[in-house]
Amino acid sequence: MITITLSPFDDEEVLFTKASKKLGVEKKDLQILKKSIDARHKNDIKIIYTVGVKEDLKIEYEKVHTDEKVVIAGAGPAGLFSALYLARHGIKPIIFERGDKVENRTKKVEEFLSGGRLNEDCNVQFGEGGAGTFSDGKLNTGINNRLIDRVLQDFVTFGAPHDILYLNKPHIGSDKLKTTVINLRKEIERLGGRFYFNTKIEDLRFYKGKIESVIAGGKEYEASRLVLAIGHSARDTFKRLYQLGFSMESKEFAVGLRVEQLQEVINKDRYGNLYNLKTLPPADYKLVSHASDRSVFTFCMCPGGIVIPASSEEGYLAVNGMSNYLRDGKNANSAIIAQIKKSDYESSNPLSGVDFQRKLEGRAFMMGGSDFTAPAELCEDFINGNRPTSVKGVYPTYSRGFTLASLDKIFPESVTDALKKGLVDMDGKIKGFASLGAVLTGVESRTSSPLRILRNENFESLTYRGVYPCGEGCGYAGGITSAALDGIKVAESIFYDLVKEKDIQINNL
Repeated sequence: MITITLSPFDDEEVLFTKASKKLGVEKKDLQILKKSIDARHKNDIKIIYTVGVKEDLKIEYEKVHTDEKVVIAGAGPAGLFSALYLARHGIKPIIFERGDKVENRTKKVEEFLSGGRLNEDCNVQFGEGGAGTFSDGKLNTGINNRLIDRVLQDFVTFGAPHDILYLNKPHIGSDKLKTTVINLRKEIERLGGRFYFNTKIEDLRFYKGKIESVIAGGKEYEASRLVLAIGHSARDTFKRLYQLGFSMESKEFAVGLRVEQLQEVINKDRYGNLYNLKTLPPADYKLVSHASDRSVFTFCMCPGGIVIPASSEEGYLAVNGMSNYLRDGKNANSAIIAQIKKSDYESSNPLSGVDFQRKLEGRAFMMGGSDFTAPAELCEDFINGNRPTSVKGVYPTYSRGFTLASLDKIFPESVTDALKKGLVDMDGKIKGFASLGAVLTGVESRTSSPLRILRNENFESLTYRGVYPCGEGCGYAGGITSAALDGIKVAESIFYDLVKEKDIQINNL
């Protein structure tokens, strides 16, 4: 393994020539292990590679022969990867997804983005692939886990770009992620898994504190184990779980707005005079401000992307960002969000965070003029408290249209104050971040789950045996990769538990 530094003007063939000589192996036997850009000095940008000898990652999965009815609620990253690993271990899962398969879901979402009616069960939040399918497809995560490489390799196996294996900030893009999800589903089916789309789990049945069956689509299905891989927008399911007595708690998250700048502005800030160089990717950013008593930070930054409606309920407006693999749009966008504390909630009820979200989304919906038109405002008008009269320089990409509105009316005063100070602070770090026509659209409220369904060290619910709260919706992940990792960990726990039970039965014969 060796580290080699190139300039943005060098072809990657130069990389393999140098690595071949230094390592004493043929070019065909080499692979890039890591690639990152050092743009700290704009007049001396470097591309840093780590190169090593190719290795085949072959993993043998132990199998257990069982008739256990393992049910998975949700076909987002946590649900899909839990299903994949269960199936690889010989356990044939049954997956219920309230939304449609990704091919049909894409059509329904595109109709909504173009002005059609919202389907409350199949939208940007619900459907095969989860909410991440209509985002940037980011795969970077702040956690360190031995399984990350395996998750990335699986994504590549099912159609993701090979460069996610070595990029410092890997992303698939919304366009390529859809194909990956389809291939992932087909592999699960090949291994014996069954999918039920447009079928929401409506209720659960227990016997002596253990899951016995699920009610889905009006029918009852046997379930000896249930993986709760519901997304963070499954508000009706949260309510039913609360009624059933599941141990859960509200948790802190963050809310704010989507900010858009010209991508060229971000490129110039990052790359200087090389901002137009084709070998450099569209520049991104990640900023944090401590200018107030609430942390303010950027989240889910989408280079060359668009802002989309991310609502899942009539009368409630939420926005998100999305970009395709090439990230070749005119605008950059990201969420700029402020920390929300439990003391901001009106009660100690575990669902109080959901109520907080709904209140903001309801205000945004009314301010936009209904029909999911979004309220928008120049950053400078928002910061200065001016009455919004126009946009200039940056035109909002939100597809359902926008209405100029004073966005400070969406939030509690303390949150508005934090966002204003954060924008000013960040504009000092990137010139044009909150000036030069940068525009805001609201409201960004679906950043993470507002609650956590409690589980033990074996990933099992504290309340009911055989139920495994999993992934982002249940409060245990924060993105595609971490959700997939959590799904795998739950699957492995179920597998080893079944092996243990089988060994006990054999020893008792």
